[in-house]
Amino acid sequence: MTFAAASSTISLPQPRQPVRLYRMALSGHCHRVELFLSLLGLPYELIEVDLAGGEHKRPAFLQLNPFGQVPVLFDSNAILVYLANRHAPDTWLPRDPLGAARVQAWLSAAAGPLAHGAAAARVILLFKRPQDPAPAQAQAVKLLEVMTDSLARQPFLAGDSPTLADVALYSYTAAAPEGGVDLSAWPGVRDWLARIEALPGFVPMPRQRAAQP
Repeated sequence: MTFAAASSTISLPQPRQPVRLYRMALSGHCHRVELFLSLLGLPYELIEVDLAGGEHKRPAFLQLNPFGQVPVLFDSNAILVYLANRHAPDTWLPRDPLGAARVQAWLSAAAGPLAHGAAAARVILLFKRPQDPAPAQAQAVKLLEVMTDSLARQPFLAGDSPTLADVALYSYTAAAPEGGVDLSAWPGVRDWLARIEALPGFVPMPRQRAAQP
């Protein structure tokens, strides 16, 4: 599979078949991959996986992902890195050491503070889990503080142009109100969300009504 780079003059051939994305529609991990595929202008096919029915734990699916997770590749951030390196070189993932390190730091934030903060609070409230969402909400606020500080210096998280950092952080940040995390006090973050949403090829993530504890 090869893709046309989003902001490159290099013309790359399109994949012969649409990329298959195994997903659950409410998963931000799946949405970040779908978002990136669309930003790259790639043809893709969405394959819904019945997580509630346990489809992801059945033998046929475990052959695709032995961890029983969606998307199928073990980690959604790894998929982003693959797509960027394979199909959009030098655009979404900088080649220079400092630029690459900045993006990697935000990918780590997506797998850490974002996953255990806004994403975890959303799961608790959206799926009515028997946990207190307050610790996850507090971690979400700390990450919003860091993001606000970064965005005060530049329009995107890792620099002046969008990178994988923005793709990885967008979905669960935009959906933070579903976990009881109010974004009204974070204008810099909301402006950043709007900049992502204005990118050619942007696709929204399905929204649920803002949840309450």
